[in-house]
Amino acid sequence: LRSCGAFVQSLATIGSGCPDLLVIWRGRVTLIEVKDGSKPASGRKLTPDESRWHNDALTTGGYVVAVSESVNDALRAIGAIK
Repeated sequence: LRSCGAFVQSLATIGSGCPDLLVIWRGRVTLIEVKDGSKPASGRKLTPDESRWHNDALTTGGYVVAVSESVNDALRAIGAIK
């Protein structure tokens, strides 16, 4: 993400379901939850706290948190690739 010019701030240490990354690219802010795409589907599920956080962001702010299982997923989420 940084290599395409994005500002990336890790939020991973906040916990409580907060997404892992705050990314700003070309004036757009994207929150990204990072999951390991090499794990089985059961290992890539959102935790209960993550699900709650994502739901609260959507219902109270109309904001969708992207879930990324790969670099390409993250690049698509910020709009750097289609």
